[in-house]
Amino acid sequence: MSAVVIGATSAIGRAMVRHWASRGHIVAVAARDVAEAERIAQDASVRYGGAHVAVPFDALDFDGHKAFIDGVAGRLGGIDTAIIAFGDMGEQSESEHDFDAARRVIDTNFTAAASIAEALMAVMGPRHTGTIVGLTSVAGERGRRSNYIYGSAKGAFTLYLDGLRGRAHGDGVHVLTVKLGFIDTRMTWGLGGKIPIASPDDAARAVYDATRAGTESMYYPHFWAPIMATIRAIPPSIMKRLSL
Repeated sequence: MSAVVIGATSAIGRAMVRHWASRGHIVAVAARDVAEAERIAQDASVRYGGAHVAVPFDALDFDGHKAFIDGVAGRLGGIDTAIIAFGDMGEQSESEHDFDAARRVIDTNFTAAASIAEALMAVMGPRHTGTIVGLTSVAGERGRRSNYIYGSAKGAFTLYLDGLRGRAHGDGVHVLTVKLGFIDTRMTWGLGGKIPIASPDDAARAVYDATRAGTESMYYPHFWAPIMATIRAIPPSIMKRLSL
């Protein structure tokens, strides 16, 4: 069994590597920081056995995405599971006044993620097997003034995965959408509030179990489902006045 974690140097990416490696998968650890990816791959090999490998990956190198996926598939002898785990929250205040900053957020969270998913389908589709896991965010469920650039990009990726799921079904490929709430990562460091922040390891375990169960879409932590149902139900006339 083989897996690739794309964006593996993030806290949740590292957890995905550990969890898939502990379940017997040979994992390609893909990240822009190749030295750190090497350390993660070596750590997984020491802890769990297996010849895990580090692979350079640049989300914004769109022209290189197909060669990247083809190369990973060649090294692993195919790809059974691919986890699209990279993202960039950016700074809303910067994005509002500098569209280059906004475009980086949009291109990283949506354009690059969709590009990689298309490259994965080109490999998995002809084999009629495989699982694509897309990590999106509850931020994409409703436009909010505090993060509408990031949220709209994640929302676009969520919608894209819905459509891809229909296409992939005919090819025997499973697509799982994971709408993440607050996870203990660099992105959520310093956030206050009363909503619990989940551990990356717990998230990885839940995502792994969901791939085994054939789940198509999930929130994690799961309590975000009713929270987001409530937020989606707020009328626009009220929503625009809220500091969310």
